[in-house]
Amino acid sequence: MATSLPLLPASRTEPDGSAVIRVLSYNIRSMRDDTTALARVIGACAPDLVLIQEAPRFFRWRKKLARLAAASGQVLLSGGATAAGPALLASLRATVERTEDVLLPLTPGLHRRGFATAVVRFGSARLGVLSCHLSLQREERQAQGGMLLDRLAALGVEHAVAGGDLNEHPTGRTFRRLAEGLQDCRATAPWGGEYTSTSSDPHQRIDALFATAGVEVLGCGVPLGQPGVTESDLRAATDHLPVLAALRVPAS
Repeated sequence: MATSLPLLPASRTEPDGSAVIRVLSYNIRSMRDDTTALARVIGACAPDLVLIQEAPRFFRWRKKLARLAAASGQVLLSGGATAAGPALLASLRATVERTEDVLLPLTPGLHRRGFATAVVRFGSARLGVLSCHLSLQREERQAQGGMLLDRLAALGVEHAVAGGDLNEHPTGRTFRRLAEGLQDCRATAPWGGEYTSTSSDPHQRIDALFATAGVEVLGCGVPLGQPGVTESDLRAATDHLPVLAALRVPAS
């Protein structure tokens, strides 16, 4: 699995006020695996924002998320049980304007889904953020893709990033709809590994990061072979591989 890759740009603020940030999307399987390995992977990626899926939702879920955030150099922004699984973490570099957890309509017999959202600033660069975990059921997933685009627009910011476990390949209808309205970061600037599932046998890309027009994608993919990110930790942490992107967000 391991490979040698150039490093993504480090986080920084540019002279023109734009911000280079690192965004990580990660399905953590309710922290049922090796949480020490999980924290090491997140920390080694040095993200400014972490878009979590399958966060703990039951007994002491908030404490578990807070411990993961602290162990990986982050703070908990929003989500978890209140968003039916998606959550947001951030580094202290982020200034938080507001957060909102959104529960999506429940289809009888299916798992409840939701969005964790926030508006944050990195200096004078302002960014909307959304973490999602879309349905396994095709029709419901398609409806949720439309809700995702509507919710991003409702954040009222010029620049935004969304990501998560789409439960669909890039050729699927919902994935394609999102890629038509947003930049598929991996397709825009391929970097690192492509496949995200499963961590022990990567053979499909069902996790992705998307950005609005105007956000420059500097690189995006699975951070294989990066300093501090080991194959053993990736296998032990959860059943998905993470997606890491470096983005340049213009000053607002």
